[in-house]
Amino acid sequence: MTSVTSLFATVEKDLQLLTENLKNLIGAKHPILYAAAEYLFETSGKRVRPAIVLLVSRATMVDQEITLRHHRLAEITEMIHTASLVHDDVVDESALRRNVPTVHSRFGNRVAVLAGDFLFAQSSWYLANLDNLEVVKLLSKVIMDMAEGEIQQSLSGFNTGIILEEYIQKSYYKTASLVANSSRAAGVLSGVSENMAQHLYEYGRNLGLAFQIVDDVFDFTSSAETLGKPAGADMSSGNLTAPVLFALEEKPYLEVLIEREFSEAGDLEEALTLVKESEGIMRSQELAKKYAAIAVQEIKNLPASEPRQALIDLTDYVLSRLY
Repeated sequence: MTSVTSLFATVEKDLQLLTENLKNLIGAKHPILYAAAEYLFETSGKRVRPAIVLLVSRATMVDQEITLRHHRLAEITEMIHTASLVHDDVVDESALRRNVPTVHSRFGNRVAVLAGDFLFAQSSWYLANLDNLEVVKLLSKVIMDMAEGEIQQSLSGFNTGIILEEYIQKSYYKTASLVANSSRAAGVLSGVSENMAQHLYEYGRNLGLAFQIVDDVFDFTSSAETLGKPAGADMSSGNLTAPVLFALEEKPYLEVLIEREFSEAGDLEEALTLVKESEGIMRSQELAKKYAAIAVQEIKNLPASEPRQALIDLTDYVLSRLY
């Protein structure tokens, strides 16, 4: 399987600079708030989202060096993503993320919420200072979408009446909006045509949806050690994802278990078995493949370059995580 490190080789130096800059951008005056924010960036994952921004930036500036505004956009993207994770963990009461203690479990809910708010505020400030109204609108919409996605998820817990289109919409709000709008924003900063900017948006949208669906499959196919949380955690909390929605079409009793919120002994284990016995996981894998294939088509008109190839290979990497 292709590693993320090799995929991001063309922007490796950019990502190193990003990691250094993020700590400098925090600027929190309160020691605890600074410690919480610094901890977030030290324990961060693979920096996939800012790497996509940097790859799009380089793929659309093939014969030129990318600008400081491209770099700042990547940093803003990571700040928004990190802020959303902090708030998600508080809402979900998650003690671990990637097997590392979450901010609220280490510093408490109050500091975690304030740290998330602070990062959103900082990202908005640096966004405004890019002095590009379209980019400001694109990334501001992301923050709105993330909040909308969390609200939808909270209000639809254990609702077996959800249809696939609603799940896709929620997945867009929570995950794909950031990838889609930041990809378009990178193109805007490069001065691409409106047509190409829309293709970059669609690349990010479809890649983001594929990424989320793969993560939702993981909830049923990976061990608790790999996930950093109990297997089936989404379903047990009432968050019904693609594998469950597909399984409900085949396994009527699954609806009974979900609607009584797994209140009886053995309910959750039985529900997990029903999902795994159904075609829900396979159909979800096929759905992820469909979105990944669309993403590739959206950037076929970019000039041939290493960054463009990395964006294409990233879709294969996302799918390879299924197996």
